[in-house]
Amino acid sequence: MNYPNIMKTMELIKELVEIPSPSGHTNEVITYVENFLQDLQVTTTRNRKGGLIATIPGKETAEKRMLTAHVDTLGAIVKEIKPSGRLKLDLIGGFKFNAIEGEYCQIETSSGKRYTGTILMHQTSVHVYKDAGEAKRNQANMEVRIDEIVHNEEDVHALGIEIGDFVSFDPRAQILPSGFIKSRHLDDKASVGILLQLIKQIKTDQTELPYTTQFLISNNEEIGYGGNSNIPPETVEYLAVDMGAMGDGQTTDEYTVSICAKDASGPYHFELRKRLVALAKENGIGYKVDIYPYYGSDASAAIRAGNDIVHGLIGPGIDSSHAYERTHQSSIEETTKLLWHYLQSKMVN
Repeated sequence: MNYPNIMKTMELIKELVEIPSPSGHTNEVITYVENFLQDLQVTTTRNRKGGLIATIPGKETAEKRMLTAHVDTLGAIVKEIKPSGRLKLDLIGGFKFNAIEGEYCQIETSSGKRYTGTILMHQTSVHVYKDAGEAKRNQANMEVRIDEIVHNEEDVHALGIEIGDFVSFDPRAQILPSGFIKSRHLDDKASVGILLQLIKQIKTDQTELPYTTQFLISNNEEIGYGGNSNIPPETVEYLAVDMGAMGDGQTTDEYTVSICAKDASGPYHFELRKRLVALAKENGIGYKVDIYPYYGSDASAAIRAGNDIVHGLIGPGIDSSHAYERTHQSSIEETTKLLWHYLQSKMVN
C-alpha cells in the first residue's frame, strides 16, 4: 500500500503555516488549498463563511463521511492606536498574551498593505522599568512596535493602519534533522497538510473509497463555529482532524496519533472511538487515547449545532499548544496511516 510521503507532508505543512490566516481573515490560505485541490481535479465549493468543501465520490452515495481540519489560526486585531504610535491588541482565539511576548508580527491594512512589527511589553527595558519582570502580560501592558518611523497616532494613520486591522504572528517554522517540525499554527495546519496529502494519494492511486467523502477545510474553528454547518443530511460519520493536547496527566505525545475520548464538550462517539482504536491495532499504528480538558473541535461544534452525526476526533500530538508548537514526523506519519485506513473502512453500525 502507498502511504503519502511524510517529508512532502512536512514541507506542505511548512508552506501552510507561513501563510497568514488569523480567524476572520483566511482567504489567502483558502485560495492556496483550493488551487492545490483543483490541480488534482478535485471538486471544491466554498461556503458563505469562506470555508472550503472538497468532495471525492465513493461507491456508496446514500451515506457519506465528512472529515474536517481548520486553516484559521490564532491572531490579533488592532484595538487602539496609542499616542506613542504603538498599537494595542485584542486577541483572536484562546491564548494568553505571554504566549506572544517578543514575537515578530505582521499588520495588514484593509487596503492590503503589510507592515512588520514586534509584540512587546510596554515595560520591556530593564534599564528603565523596575517592574519589567513582574508586570502583568495583559492587554494594558502589551503593545506592537511597528517597524516604520512613527512618532504618534497621526503617523500610524498615515501608513493606512486603522482599528480593526488584522495582526498575524511570525510562525518561525523549521523542519529539523531530528524529525521535528516546530512552528506556530501547527494547530491545525499540520492536520490540513495531512488531509491534502491523503487526497493527493487517493487521486494519484485512483483509489475508490467505500463512501462519498467530503473534506471541510474550515476557517473559524479557533472562535468556535468553523465546522458547525454545511453538513449534508447524508453524512453519518464526521471526523475532526485536529491537534492532540499534551501536558501533565496526558498520554498524548509527539510520536503517535492521539484519539480523543472526551474534551470540554463531553465524550465523543464511543463506537467510532472503538473503531479507530481497532484500526490502529490491526495495522500496527502507534496511538494514544486521551482526554483534552480545555478543548473543543469542529466536531463538537457540529454536535452543538444539532447535526445528527457520529462524531470523532483524532490528530497528531502537538507540544505547547497555542504557543510555539512542535511535533515529530512520527506523529504526522501515524496520523496519516490511521486516516488512510479509516477512509477505506466500513462505517460503525
